[in-house]
Amino acid sequence: MLFYRNRPRSVRPRSTGPRGFGHTDTMRYGIQLPVQTLTRTLADPWEDTATVADLVTIAQHAESTGLSFVGACDHVAIPDDDYAAHMTTTWYDPVATLSYLAARTNTVDLLSVVWVAAYRHPLVTAKAFGTLDHLSGGRAILGVGAGHVEGEFDALGIDFSSRGRRLDETLAALSGVFDETYVSHHVTYYDYDAVGVGPQPVRGSIPIWVGGSGRTAWRRAGRFADGYIPMGNPLSQYPEIIDTIGGAAADAGRGDAEIAIGYMPGWAHLTGPASDDLPPTVHSGGPEPLADDIRAARAAGADTMHMKFRARSLSEYLDQLDAFADTVLPLVGD
Repeated sequence: MLFYRNRPRSVRPRSTGPRGFGHTDTMRYGIQLPVQTLTRTLADPWEDTATVADLVTIAQHAESTGLSFVGACDHVAIPDDDYAAHMTTTWYDPVATLSYLAARTNTVDLLSVVWVAAYRHPLVTAKAFGTLDHLSGGRAILGVGAGHVEGEFDALGIDFSSRGRRLDETLAALSGVFDETYVSHHVTYYDYDAVGVGPQPVRGSIPIWVGGSGRTAWRRAGRFADGYIPMGNPLSQYPEIIDTIGGAAADAGRGDAEIAIGYMPGWAHLTGPASDDLPPTVHSGGPEPLADDIRAARAAGADTMHMKFRARSLSEYLDQLDAFADTVLPLVGD
């Protein structure tokens, strides 16, 4: 079974009023890829010995079962401190990883979840994702966030307290960087005059999704973005999330903007009950619990599902993708 891909590049949710958005009939489903990070909050034990070939297999299987997007996350250098004690040092570079997978897939979109924009000059971000989009035939999605590991900012010589302002200035720069052959931008952190960036993205610009869990991220999505990436926000927050995104879009003169509203269902294992050797799982024992979660998210106004699957092996992970397409999607109407 195939389900809806991310074409066109974003979906305009139905308006429920001047300050918010409603859901759309077109749904997207995707994953943050296993293997590309081994941090324990995201990775299952089998991933510790997984190979690059396994990563390729997962991306190809995600595509063959109809997933809209696959994603890679972003950290440059993990500090040895108390804050990062739960993190490992293995985080594949997202542009290198997604470019590698672009050559081994054909249709699935390639998402950074999320690129910490403050670590790079906006022209570097534009160059990297413009090239990725060009090489992949128009499949890049730039998911961005402010970042949260202060020691990483220190290692890179970037003021941690400035990260939000740097992100906003980056998003403003990216909004017009491909509009003309040569562009200029004069703001606090980034100042350049009459420079050009190529190659051009296939679609003329790069779709941007903003990630974050709080009101600042929601407002940022409304002001600048084509989509919102959640960070485990509960469904009870979605009226506020959607109202805040819609209000910020209207205030920025983007009241009819096409904005994908993301939701992250709980960890799922679809091919049998949870057991002691399976990491903590929210939805298990069959398709109905996960389908219920997706239906509730759709009713709340979300149209883009960031799925998370538990497994004890590569083959079991692939089985989760198959079970999702074969048993969950028929229950949610896609």
